[in-house]
Amino acid sequence: MKLNDKGLLIVISGPSGVGKGTIRSALFEMEGHDLIYSVSLTTRKPRAEEVNGREYWFISKEEFEQRIKDNKMLEYAEFVGNYYGTPLDTVEEQLKSGKEVVLEIEVNGAMQVREKMSDAVFIFIAPPSYEALEKRLKSRGTEDSEHIKERIEKAKKELDLAYQYDYIVVNDEVKNAADKIMTIIRAEHAKTERTIHKYNSLLEVKNND
Repeated sequence: MKLNDKGLLIVISGPSGVGKGTIRSALFEMEGHDLIYSVSLTTRKPRAEEVNGREYWFISKEEFEQRIKDNKMLEYAEFVGNYYGTPLDTVEEQLKSGKEVVLEIEVNGAMQVREKMSDAVFIFIAPPSYEALEKRLKSRGTEDSEHIKERIEKAKKELDLAYQYDYIVVNDEVKNAADKIMTIIRAEHAKTERTIHKYNSLLEVKNND
């Protein structure tokens, strides 16, 4: 019996290049879950293999800035001249329907979400080593050396913020990391603070029988 009918917001975060997207894909390939991926908005141009609405919703800078003015963003950031962010209205609607909503976002965005939705579950994805992270960023082949350098410097600062998360999962092997995150999600659903209301209701019904 499921004692927690409310939606659960799961924030998967970490430095660029740590493998957040790969882990999230492995997580969604598992059987028996009720996860929904909240697709972020961005103003950058799509890469060759990307599909609008799958990796990101690609929108204009003007449209993004209007959403900021209208307070329709749960979190957002600007990096290398492009905006990235999570639409607030979409997330709220999914949570109200009882879904397990997964955000895959940057560290700065996760800190913004913590301020607005502190009951979310925050999971930091860490690299097995700093050298492994740097190698992954350089091997992508999607950005020039200057942008790569910026991402590496940003990653150094973000690794120091892991203590602000509820959990730290090391991406030493994708399946192993995804398994750990699924275990975290199941445990969070069983937390007393999330289940006590329904549990007490069940006891009242039983006592009245």
